[in-house]
Amino acid sequence: MNFGRGPSVVLNVGGTRYSFSREVLKDFPLRRVSRLHGCLSEQDVLEVCDDYDRERNEYFFDRHSEAFGFIMLYVRHGHLRFVPHMCELSFYNEMIYWGLEGSHLDYCCQRRLDDRMSETCTYYAAEEPNGGLEGKGRRPPAAEGKKWLERMRRTFEEPTSSVAAQVLATVSILFVIVSMVVLCASTLPEWRAPENRSVEEQSRYTAESVREPSGIIEAICIGWFTAECIVRFIVSKNKCEFVRRPLNIIDLLAITPYYISVLMTVFTGENSQLQRAGVTLRVLRMMRIFWVIKLARHFIGLQTLGLTLKRCYREMVMLLVFICVAMAIFSALSQLLENGLDLGTKNKDYASIPAACWWVIISMTTVGYGDMCPITVPGRILGGICVVSGIVLLALPITFIYHSFVQCYHELKFRSARYSRSLSAEFLN
Repeated sequence: MNFGRGPSVVLNVGGTRYSFSREVLKDFPLRRVSRLHGCLSEQDVLEVCDDYDRERNEYFFDRHSEAFGFIMLYVRHGHLRFVPHMCELSFYNEMIYWGLEGSHLDYCCQRRLDDRMSETCTYYAAEEPNGGLEGKGRRPPAAEGKKWLERMRRTFEEPTSSVAAQVLATVSILFVIVSMVVLCASTLPEWRAPENRSVEEQSRYTAESVREPSGIIEAICIGWFTAECIVRFIVSKNKCEFVRRPLNIIDLLAITPYYISVLMTVFTGENSQLQRAGVTLRVLRMMRIFWVIKLARHFIGLQTLGLTLKRCYREMVMLLVFICVAMAIFSALSQLLENGLDLGTKNKDYASIPAACWWVIISMTTVGYGDMCPITVPGRILGGICVVSGIVLLALPITFIYHSFVQCYHELKFRSARYSRSLSAEFLN
């Protein structure tokens, strides 16, 4: 330690004193305390603590003494738990002050902290960039432009942020519903009749379909989605981040096939490869089903599902590994018992292990279509074990996924409520 005198150092935390040697402070587990070792002047010391007594070589910290006592138990024994009868969030603030993180807590206390943060909605959003300019005279033109862009961004990104955002979200939902109705109606036999024409008639039909009512409705919906996507890209803060967002990628996947199909129709004409192009066009048209996912922008339930899958990808991978391992074991055994052994009866449905995998997956998920079933006694015993194992293996990771789902729901619900309060203030103004 380069400041102060004496072989020992005294830390006074809320009236409770702790004495340490200088060498201990060098590698102390708490970052704020270890910073005292590198202080060269009293000014450096006061940047770390609240007060300093030169005569006693005592450093004063105006913090919760009981919380620091539990933190010292972590330093000595390696276990960090919450202080009884103390708010979890207050103790978490003490941890952050001394240089600890939530991961240092024991697992049970980590769960309590997550639940507490979800219940009290402590997921605060970033402050508005020019909020401090309120009431300080007229803003400069640059600030006015940034505020306008921020309002536009919130209007398109947050459906509950204002009246205009709610109207825009309602219109977007109507366009999605209309486009889905047209897509479903286009698969009816009456609508699919023109697809059975010859190649030449098919080319003329494809070129004229845009002028039909369904083609006009489709073009209007695509025009709306395209304009919405372009405006959101223009007003976004970070263009690269905008392109990488999953919902924006889905928007591109839903919009792009329409323009590709139009270009293919224009450039193909009556070419001999039109038959193959017609199949491609039908595949591209069916990709419009991705428009349903656009509803995730306006419904918390779909947003919660996506956020849960994003945060629980490790649990989902673990679940898939469980299923794959069990599928490999039970499919090999079932093929052996039903077809591989010479027991006088061979089940042709289990002629190979890949064929048996289908029976294993529908048995483990308790679907049981009945298209395949074991006929030997050992095979039926194996089938019972397979069903019970599937129930157990599928239930193991569900607890973690459920906990994350509840946490994500509270987080998104709080964000929606925060914008709803701003919407109420808009009405009052």
